[in-house]
Amino acid sequence: MDGPVRLLFVCTGNSARSQMAEAFARYYGAGHVDVSSAGTDPKGLHPLTKEVMAEKGIDVSHQSSKVLTDEMLHAADYVITVCDHADQQCPALPPHVQKHHWPVQDPAVMSGRSRKEALAAFRQARDDLESHVRDFLSRLAT
Repeated sequence: MDGPVRLLFVCTGNSARSQMAEAFARYYGAGHVDVSSAGTDPKGLHPLTKEVMAEKGIDVSHQSSKVLTDEMLHAADYVITVCDHADQQCPALPPHVQKHHWPVQDPAVMSGRSRKEALAAFRQARDDLESHVRDFLSRLAT
């Protein structure tokens, strides 16, 4: 394949999980992947996403929620859904695109809870996604 591998992370709101996955793929796959994320119903970047990623030394403040488009799907080599709803709602993909699904719990559902509980949920999602991304990129390299 010529050029970097093109990854597209998809979730419903594009506010937390897909944003974290995008940031980790950009960080760990620098120079080897072209990465973006989108949502089936974008909600804006969640403030706790920024906070927990900053704990890892990764600034996501420049990222923004985007609506999933057919152009994005056609431009990708891999589409990775990170929530069940997006997995079910994902449209048919072109034949050259490989789809993967990583079911990661939605940390935003904890937003109405205590700050401690919400942060714990965001950190768990972050850590799960970091593990998935590192594993996926290591398999791409072989």
